[in-house]
Amino acid sequence: MTASANGPASYFPSIEKKYGRPIGEWMVLIRSSPLTKHMELVSWLKAEYGLGHGHATALVKHTLTEDLGK
Repeated sequence: MTASANGPASYFPSIEKKYGRPIGEWMVLIRSSPLTKHMELVSWLKAEYGLGHGHATALVKHTLTEDLGK
C-alpha cells in the first residue's frame, strides 16, 4: 500500500490532469516570476494560466516552502 500525499501535494495529480503540465514545470514558472509574495503569485497563476484558487495556492505554498528548506 502506498502512502497518499498530504498537504499541498495532495492536489498535484488533479493539477497535472486538469492543466496538462507537470508540477515541476509549474514550480519553474513560479520561481521565474518577479513576484515573491504568496497571494501575488496565487493571483498571477489564476490570471495568467486560469488555475483555480486551491490549485494555485497549493502550488505556491509547496514551492515557497521547498525554497525555504534550501
